[in-house]
Amino acid sequence: MASEFDLIARYFTRTAPAGLLGVGDDCALFPVPPGEQVATSTDLLLEGRHFFPDVDPRALGHKALAVNLSDLAAMGARPIGCVLGLALPRLDEPWLAAFADGFHALADAHGCPLIGGDTTRSAHDLAISVTVFGAVPAGQALRRDGAQAGDDIWVSGELGAADVAYRLLDGQYPADGSLLAATRDALEWPQPQVALGLALRGIAHAAIDLSDGLLQDLGHILAASRVGACLEYARMPAATALAGLDEALLRRAVLGGGDVYQLCFTAPAARRDAVAQAARAANARVTRVGHTLAQAGLTVLDGQGQPMTALPAGFDHFPAA
Repeated sequence: MASEFDLIARYFTRTAPAGLLGVGDDCALFPVPPGEQVATSTDLLLEGRHFFPDVDPRALGHKALAVNLSDLAAMGARPIGCVLGLALPRLDEPWLAAFADGFHALADAHGCPLIGGDTTRSAHDLAISVTVFGAVPAGQALRRDGAQAGDDIWVSGELGAADVAYRLLDGQYPADGSLLAATRDALEWPQPQVALGLALRGIAHAAIDLSDGLLQDLGHILAASRVGACLEYARMPAATALAGLDEALLRRAVLGGGDVYQLCFTAPAARRDAVAQAARAANARVTRVGHTLAQAGLTVLDGQGQPMTALPAGFDHFPAA
């Protein structure tokens, strides 16, 4: 039977880029260019809580890194490297090979090599922890506390598909094979908007990645920046796959659905052309969905310009029992 060190060498050890010390020593080493700061983020994914036990392992490897790269994108940080922790309930080498393939493919695409980590045996479910490191010029990071009253509010990509796929797989919605096929990639293969985050440096005032739902995550920007917001539901970029979905379900998916891993950001109204140019440079779609206000609070207007009531909540890691 393969040892822990055999598994690491076989599936997770690669030649580190020049200037980095990667897997194989007590610590990884990486340089940070002069005048830049290190941005770092950690996410923990638990089987049964963040992913289903039968998920494609290659997709899981991709997503395990994607959710962290999305945090770097929200800060406008360039990826440097990452570390991976795995708690495995059993040894399944074909599963590990597929997981590693998905992980390394995304790491290679974003110049974010795996430079360290740990493996251990879990008594129960699979657990995955990834920490990423990025670099951003000092003073240029996109933070949550920079929004100003009168800013435009933007979101990238589409909203809602991942939420619907999750609820279909979880049995919360009646089985619908065609709808699941049209939405599943959004849940299992999210594409972090790293290029857009880099392009928005010097343009956006504040940014956050959409992991727990638009309203909840935008709320973090509003609280940190001490501003309010007004959103227009008719402007929301609902996923095209959701056309024909019941309106109440669509509203919940678009406004409250998590696992989006797109960016929500604010920028001055005078910089709309610059935002559009940044999106083109990053090959990204962006949609202006509202504006910030000096007065605290968050309002969503319906198609008739009236405030919507009973707004959906976002994802909660510690829901009430």
